[in-house]
This record gives sequence, C-alpha cells and structure tokens, in this order.
Amino acid sequence: MTSNVGTESRWAWTEVDLGAFDYNVRTFKKMLQPSTRMMAVIKADAYGHGAERCAFAALIAGANRFGVATVEEGVKLRDAGIEVPIQLLSEPPIETITQLIEYELIPAATTEEFIKELSRQALIADKTALYHMAVNTGMNRIGFRPDDVVRVALRAAALPHIKMEGVFTHFATADVAGDWDAQDAFALFEQTIESLRANDIDPGIVHCANTAATILMPESHFDMVRIGIGLYGLHPSRDTMKLVNLEPVMAVKARATLVKPIAMGEGVSYGLTWHAFERGSIATLPIGYADGLPRRLSNKMECLVGGKRVQQVGRICMDQFMCEIPASMDVHQGDEFVIVGKQGDEEISLDALADEVGTINYELACLLGSMRLPRVYVGL
Repeated sequence: MTSNVGTESRWAWTEVDLGAFDYNVRTFKKMLQPSTRMMAVIKADAYGHGAERCAFAALIAGANRFGVATVEEGVKLRDAGIEVPIQLLSEPPIETITQLIEYELIPAATTEEFIKELSRQALIADKTALYHMAVNTGMNRIGFRPDDVVRVALRAAALPHIKMEGVFTHFATADVAGDWDAQDAFALFEQTIESLRANDIDPGIVHCANTAATILMPESHFDMVRIGIGLYGLHPSRDTMKLVNLEPVMAVKARATLVKPIAMGEGVSYGLTWHAFERGSIATLPIGYADGLPRRLSNKMECLVGGKRVQQVGRICMDQFMCEIPASMDVHQGDEFVIVGKQGDEEISLDALADEVGTINYELACLLGSMRLPRVYVGL
C-alpha cells in the first residue's frame, strides 16, 4: 500500500517501508526465547518513521508492548486504538499522574515522591496503577541506586492501589562488544534482582536489553527486551552490523524543481562557497535544513539520480539545496533524486551522512522524519 499524501504539493518526502519494518521486527523475535517479551520502542514518533503506523505494523509482526518517552506519546497511541501495554521509559512529571491512570500508561519510577503520589491518585480513582522501578547501574541518567532498591520497593509494597510490574536498567556501553563497563553494569543489575528476591519481593518483568544488548549480550534478555533503533533497520554500532542483517526502513527522496545550465567559474548558493570547474548543470531540490538535513553537510554529501552519484554543491539552504550535474548526464526537472536510500546499484545510508557530520543515525532519522517532510508508506 502506498500513500502519496503531500507529495503533489511538495516534491520532497520520506518513504517508510513497512515491509522492511516487519522484517526487522521478526528478525529480533527470532533471537528471543518464546517466553521473552519484546517491547517496541516507538518514542520520538517512532524515530521519525510515524508512531501509529509503526505500532500497528509491530503488533502484526509480534511485538508485545510499546515504549515511549512522554505521556503525550502514550496518549496518542491510545487514541489511535492501541490496547497493549504502553510504558514510559522515564518518570514523567507528577502533574501527569491523572493522565497516566486514565490512559493506563505504565511509568518508570525514579523517586519515592512519584511512587507515593501514584498510589494516592490511584486510590482516588479506585484503580491499580502499574509502574516499573528504574535502577541506576552506572549510566547516571535515571534510576534508584542499587543499595536503595530493596528499601524503596518494601515501602512501595505497603502502599495501596499500585503494583511494581517490573524492574529495569539501561546500559551506557552495551553497543561495544565485550565491554567491561557493560558487563559490570549487568552484574550489578543481576545482584539487585537477587537482593529483591532474597527479601521476598517479586521484581516482576525484569528487563535491561536495548537493541545493542539484545544482539551482543544474549544473557541480558531476561523477561523482556527493548528494541528501538534496530526496528528501523539501523544499527546501534558497527559491532552489531557483523551479527545481524537489518533492512533500512526510511528513505528520503525529492524531485528536481529546476535544472539549469552553469558555466565554468560560476558559484552556487549563499557565500558562493562552491564554483563550477567545468560546464554542466545545477539541479535544485526542495529540501533544506528546516527539514532536518544538517547544514554541516554542505559540499560534503552526494545524492543519487538515474542510479548515479552526483555531488551536492554550495551551502544547504533552509528549504532547498543544489547538486552539480555533469554535462554527460541527462537530468530534467521532475526527475527523482535519492538523498537517503537506494537507487539502482547505489546506496546512500544514514550512517554515511551521520559519519560526515559527526553524529549518529538516530539523530538524523529523527530530524529527517519528524520535521516537515510528508511521509509515504510502502510495503505492507
């Protein structure tokens, strides 16, 4: 199924391949024991791929629940008809607790104040609210310190109308194969879980594996894994690329709005940072940094047209950028260019662009997918 909404009014779009997404979900499911749940992390509008469409596709492929970053993201999924558990991966403001209870969203708990208020509001609503206790095993972002977990869990168990559905942590260096810090964090988390059980506290759903740990640390799967970047066919590190094949889900495409001749020596774009070394043409494409294409890629990236690579030239503008078309190529207004993705035998990856500007594929996917480019869904 293909949706072309938006591409007639603007010749630039992201293409989301739900067939590739389905393949990636099923690839991760095959790594797991039948009893191990899969949380599909679709925060940040599914990393720029569209949370609602990806959520339904993930359910079809076997995901058990969803991970989001904000209450608003969770509410949006509920309003779309998602009925499976939805977890927040951090503790939201106390002021959102009434919404959490109303929409049956499962928060992470990182402070005792939040747990107490969750209990109080659940009592008022006459409902049982679930939460997952976060454990800080070294990343120092969120979570209770391991020495405090048993004490907090015992106090929380005495409160009415709440239940600790699970306990989790997040690794800082799981994307590095054999990393000592990741192994130490894993051991500390295991010890914390053992301490809970030794004190007759059921930790519920135990989880610590993100995409990288799911691939590189199979011993960390426990009761559930949290797959994020891998669902979208992107790897968390080069170490994981060697072990599993994933299919990129996002492509970025545009049609040339203008193709015009350029003489040798003429410049292009603001500041005239590039000048033509020979006679050729300049193709203008309607994508710029307001669409998430980093301005730092100016004069450093390539695009595909007619199955061949052409050089982007001049400074990337807010809404447009330009490519040099050699005189030997026949390119016209309306021809399709690929900024990210495959065309013929050539491919330009988000990883390549991210390397060029010193960032990660996560950031570029979020930028290009979550700003103002219309989405076209293909595949399923």
